[in-house]
Amino acid sequence: MLKRSALVLVLPLVLFGVLPASAAVKASDVIQRAIDSFVRPAYASLHDHAGRLSKAMHALCDAPSQAGLDAARTEFSGTVDAWSSAEIIGFGPIKENNRLERILYWPDRKSIGLKQVQAALADKDPTATDAVQLAGKSVAMQGLGALEFVLYGDGAEALAGKDDAYRCAYGAAVAGNVETMAADVSDAWNKPDGFAALWANPGPQNALYRDGTEAVTELVGVFINELEMVRDVRLKGFFGSSPEADKPKQAIYWRSQNTARSLAGNLSGMDALFQASQLGDALSPDARWMAESIHIQLVNGADTAKSIGGPVDKALADPVLRAKLDYFALVTSSLTTLIGTRLTAEFGLTAGFSSLDGD
Repeated sequence: MLKRSALVLVLPLVLFGVLPASAAVKASDVIQRAIDSFVRPAYASLHDHAGRLSKAMHALCDAPSQAGLDAARTEFSGTVDAWSSAEIIGFGPIKENNRLERILYWPDRKSIGLKQVQAALADKDPTATDAVQLAGKSVAMQGLGALEFVLYGDGAEALAGKDDAYRCAYGAAVAGNVETMAADVSDAWNKPDGFAALWANPGPQNALYRDGTEAVTELVGVFINELEMVRDVRLKGFFGSSPEADKPKQAIYWRSQNTARSLAGNLSGMDALFQASQLGDALSPDARWMAESIHIQLVNGADTAKSIGGPVDKALADPVLRAKLDYFALVTSSLTTLIGTRLTAEFGLTAGFSSLDGD
């Protein structure tokens, strides 16, 4: 199973650019802008949506109805949108206590998580209906993947009535667990002496980031690693080289038809992060076109994904939508080259000097 943590970023040890003094940008400023204008708002949005989802699940359990089920499903999709943007920051507080995997255990190619969720529903384990106790169970049982099955998997229609109170109680516990984790991560990013301070203030005494180059390399790594994840794991996990090679049920969020929305959210998040950090300001005037190109391609890729709606299997069978998936793959490949090769080459390699530090 290929996990996000297995993707290793290979970047120059030191970034630099032969820039005029007016173009020099401090690494701490770039990172602080990324934190203030993207990371904190993104995880605050996730907390807000997860809270609404939790409330919708409890309302559904208290008064089962089709309208209540529809409302819970709507909030689930909203939470997926918020998570798809925030999850690109897959380091820092989200990595503590296995939160990343607990919020989203994926891919699950051997259906380990699915089997655990199905077993919990079949056995009606009472401890799984308590958010606190659920947090100590398998990571596959307590996140968005588990809740998706509760809301959309086999037997989900029972949630509209009173015949399966356990299923709803378990789903409410999952939603509450996600809300708690989202709150914890958001709070951690806002601590004045927490991870954000370490990332934004690199230096010799900093245990994580010894200089501005290491701090900015973490930022650039978000784009390189996430583009690889989106293209090679999430897209190619279900989109084959031919219709015969397609695996629609390997697509993330295929049950809830949120696959394309998730891909769009990932790219929209990257664009928001790139714009917020103003990383492009560190480029020389002759290379500023890269920043605009990165922005345009991220927007085009996200818009393309947003236009692919409905069930994954039907999208794969539609030549027009299939062509859009091909275009999406092409955009992510182009961005990988532009950011991972050309942008880093523009900054270059040297020993002990970074233009991003403004030295």
